[in-house]
Amino acid sequence: MSKGKLAKFADMASYPHVFEYPYSAVDNVPFEMKGQWNESFFGNDRPIVLELGCGRGEYTVGLGKLFPEKNFIGVDIKGARMWSGATESMQAGMKNVAFLRTNIEIIDRFFAENEVSEIWLTFSDPQMKKATKRLTSTYFMERYRKFLKPDGIIHLKTDSNFMFTYTRYMIEENHLPVDVMTEDLYHSGMADDILSIKTYYEQQWLDRGLNIKYIKFHLPEEGELHEPDVEIELDEYRSYNRSKRSGLQTSK
Repeated sequence: MSKGKLAKFADMASYPHVFEYPYSAVDNVPFEMKGQWNESFFGNDRPIVLELGCGRGEYTVGLGKLFPEKNFIGVDIKGARMWSGATESMQAGMKNVAFLRTNIEIIDRFFAENEVSEIWLTFSDPQMKKATKRLTSTYFMERYRKFLKPDGIIHLKTDSNFMFTYTRYMIEENHLPVDVMTEDLYHSGMADDILSIKTYYEQQWLDRGLNIKYIKFHLPEEGELHEPDVEIELDEYRSYNRSKRSGLQTSK
């Protein structure tokens, strides 16, 4: 019998590698771990990688298993979903994985300058109605700059043609360096062990015949960022529980 939400939240509250700081709990309150993740939690000086909007934490846990020489933190506001990855990583005794339950719009409150090496955005809500809610918008890029190392890496993996196209225009507008860009990951010949980690929802989209798109680019710490002034065709389909899945609460 599967656990209900209350039982999952009770578990999460007891997990030593889960930090829960929703917006209401951290307003004007400093986060003591900021700048101290390596020293105070992981106990090493290895690179820190974030998965923003981690959902069930498949990528956070999967990457943690593939790269024991790095530290991984999954971030989302939906605790009941995060419970899956948090439970799996704890039962496996993984020491390089943590989870942070909070609102992504305040992500810069939890990490200090140059504390993070990479960011993964896995199947983020494309937020087609408002640019500032998109996790690859200049609104969020400016926040990432506050804690990413110089020329830090951002990975976008998405089923959304809208999100992919918007991000591509944003990259072009701001002349951001790109390592990889493909509109059909699993037929590109580049889907290695890392990129082949599949989330619960990704598998459903693949079963529907949707192409998975991927971009790996760098975010230099200098230079003013500009939003692309373009019209982008909206996605023709509705993803499974897209609005409920993301759990992102951003300013209106």
